[in-house]
Amino acid sequence: VQLQASGGGLVQAGGSLRLSCKVPKFSLNNYAFGWFRQAPGKEREGVSCISKDDGTTYRDSVKGRFFISRDSLNDAVYLQMNNLQPEDTAVYYCARHNRRHGRDWSHCSDADMDVRGKGTLVTVSS
Repeated sequence: VQLQASGGGLVQAGGSLRLSCKVPKFSLNNYAFGWFRQAPGKEREGVSCISKDDGTTYRDSVKGRFFISRDSLNDAVYLQMNNLQPEDTAVYYCARHNRRHGRDWSHCSDADMDVRGKGTLVTVSS
């Protein structure tokens, strides 16, 4: 299973970006997925996760600004990021939830993911 993230870039504070994660169709229909980020010198943190039934969860700092969604037509998971701030600067990763050995998907923890894609860099200038 391979996950391919894209959509990162340089944006000014207050701007928007949409990240995309291409996933295999079988996985999209049967697993939860999440977006994670890692800033320089910091640990990886969960940003948002979505279940196979479209349940969602967000970390507090992005609530009301970021929105996760699934697209079964294009076999993708998206992260719409609005009103970006410099503290959102990080490498963003998409990952698949380990449904066999992980805790409930709503924990949205990197430790509960079993497949991780390469990251895409998001840089927000002030």
